[in-house]
Amino acid sequence: MELRHLRYFVAVAEELSFTRAAERLHIGQPPLSQQIQALEAEVGAQLLERSKRWVRLTEAGKLFLDDARRVLSLSEQAVQTARRAQRGEAGVLRIGFTFSTPFSPLFAAVINRYRQQYPGVHLQLQEMATVPQIERIAARDMDLGFVRPPETAVPDTITLSLLRHDPLILVLPAGHRLAAQKEVAIKQLQGQPFVMYPKTAGTGIYPQIFRMCRAAGFVPEVAMEAGEASTIIGLVAAGCGISVLPSLFDSIHMEGIVYRPLSDPAACTSLMLAQRSGPSSPLIDGFVALARSAAGVEVGGPLAAA
Repeated sequence: MELRHLRYFVAVAEELSFTRAAERLHIGQPPLSQQIQALEAEVGAQLLERSKRWVRLTEAGKLFLDDARRVLSLSEQAVQTARRAQRGEAGVLRIGFTFSTPFSPLFAAVINRYRQQYPGVHLQLQEMATVPQIERIAARDMDLGFVRPPETAVPDTITLSLLRHDPLILVLPAGHRLAAQKEVAIKQLQGQPFVMYPKTAGTGIYPQIFRMCRAAGFVPEVAMEAGEASTIIGLVAAGCGISVLPSLFDSIHMEGIVYRPLSDPAACTSLMLAQRSGPSSPLIDGFVALARSAAGVEVGGPLAAA
């Protein structure tokens, strides 16, 4: 059974005239009559009663009309859904983000703007560290990721686009001797106990701290590990050590904590958008273009810091 047969039948059923239905469909009346007869033969039931003066629906025809209309409506809906997906206006987009990303105004601006422009797209957002995001994007289990620069090699199948730079800040107990300074150098942290993300968490900040400390002539002493930034900050407030985090976390106000800038030029991290290299879908292209625009990056041009 073809959709055009259903359209022919619906036209005749609504017009109750083969002549008017043929004019509506822009076909000849004899071919229309033949198609309706073929449809009835395929269905195995008489759908229309005819005379030279009138056309009526049989009981079978009345029931068939309801279903035919639903089938045609669903077919049109399927066409529109496919076209919207082709334009990047429908579907599911799987996006990862690091622990600090939601604290960035850029993230909120991009997500809100995307939801407004593409209400037909369902966003699946998942918090995870940088390395697991890159692994899942490469494995096609995730489409995009807001990540920090990884210390490990990035596969050739992954492209990273710079969105913004974020300084690193020192998290100190309020009574710490370094809290009296306006800014602190990395070398002044020698001998201090650190509270950090676990090494196995896959965050870019863990190896970066070790690299900066080694460049300053020492290896950091890890006193405690915690998987959440708020927990790290709480442990610092409890006197368990100090920490270094992206500056976005200074919006977490906690009694007994102070944040101080780090004076070292290397004390900086970046927020980047990770995606698979090569051709992508309109769904991904639309989000990437919006994110780059929100970050002040010219689409198709050189990357710039926000």
